Amino acid sequence: MAKILFVDDEPALRLLYHDEFSDEGYEVATAANCSEAAQHLEAHDIDLVVLDIQIKQESGLEMLQKIVQEQKNLPVILCSAYNCYKDDFSSWLADAYIVKSSDLSELKQEISRQLARQA
Repeated sequence: MAKILFVDDEPALRLLYHDEFSDEGYEVATAANCSEAAQHLEAHDIDLVVLDIQIKQESGLEMLQKIVQEQKNLPVILCSAYNCYKDDFSSWLADAYIVKSSDLSELKQEISRQLARQA
């Protein structure tokens, strides 16, 4: 069973991700900020990260750069409410970029695709 870490500052979204993806058969961890995410990454074997870009005062893009430097083979999907970050070069380090939606089908498909590539 793949373990996914969702990093988002919105409690309702973290709960939604936890419930939806647990029902899909994934082991789900959540983090409300970048420091919590870093702790999860150090303490657990994570197979994929879904990372928000604007996390209160923190930058998901900076977190992405740290992940890429420390764990090059760990797939990261950026999931943001803002489409404009697709033009930011640092977002290109991610394996995929999804614009947040109440319909999680695109995110589910991308997670499946990224995990299949890792297998």
